[in-house]
Amino acid sequence: MKKTSFMNGNVNIAANIHVPADFDPTAKYPALVCVHPGSSVKEQTSGLYSAKMAEKGYVAVAFDASHQGESGGEPRNLEDPYLRVEDIRCAVDFLTTLDYVDPERIGILGVCAGGGYTVNAAMTEHRIKAVGAVVPINIGRAYRAGDGSEGAAIKTLEAVGAQRTSEAGGADFLNINWLPDTVEQADEVGITGGDTRDAVEYYRTPRAFCKTATNRLLFRSIDKILSFDAFNLVDELLTQPIQIIIGNRVGEFGSFKEGNNLFAKITSEKDLMVVDGASHYDLYDKPECVDQAVEKLTAFYGKNL
Repeated sequence: MKKTSFMNGNVNIAANIHVPADFDPTAKYPALVCVHPGSSVKEQTSGLYSAKMAEKGYVAVAFDASHQGESGGEPRNLEDPYLRVEDIRCAVDFLTTLDYVDPERIGILGVCAGGGYTVNAAMTEHRIKAVGAVVPINIGRAYRAGDGSEGAAIKTLEAVGAQRTSEAGGADFLNINWLPDTVEQADEVGITGGDTRDAVEYYRTPRAFCKTATNRLLFRSIDKILSFDAFNLVDELLTQPIQIIIGNRVGEFGSFKEGNNLFAKITSEKDLMVVDGASHYDLYDKPECVDQAVEKLTAFYGKNL
């Protein structure tokens, strides 16, 4: 693995590129863009999958989203789905410039919200020839559901508007937490199980903690998230083959239902793998689950790239 970077407009995108152990710079390799979840960075699950796929013979690049991690962009901690999709396009641009990448054999692999962005990008970025989505989440759908109360999305939009007015008048940008900062904070607010607890244990403990994953979300991101539908027009625009991977330990983030619903909508060549006994976050880093996913993805990309 080595550090590299590419540009999205005037924003420098920090990336790690993984290559096979027997890498030959004079050869041509199939390549993958690996896309991280919301709140994540390239050193976490997208980097793990990137490294695993490099072991299988692929050049794989994992990168930090614009405004996040080690990438540039102000204001910090912005989660803009439309910009995230453009990051993916620019990652494809980058791969096409590498002499050792076959530009006709570029695929994509995304996890959680990164899986949703992956599918959305592939619908209109047909340089991507094969799509892998692990525990995919449509982040717009998830945020529109909110806390389940009536009118939650509209109330949030009104709050974002009020905050933007304050910021226009000179107030500091408002950042909120994606998750409780510690397991102890999760306990204090009664989060003792499910996907949210698993998320805290993944991101906020030594299991996968990374200092560049700040656990902070720019509040004004939410108006952009609420209007985004990762899978709109997927039945019309996604023509590439897709491999969806989910676990059947159902949690509140909804990737089990999301994966099944996405699979039903797709009209291109498709496959759905359900990892028995796996939760959403088991497929981030648990070897017994990730290894099953990687074997399936290796066969899928081997056929389609």
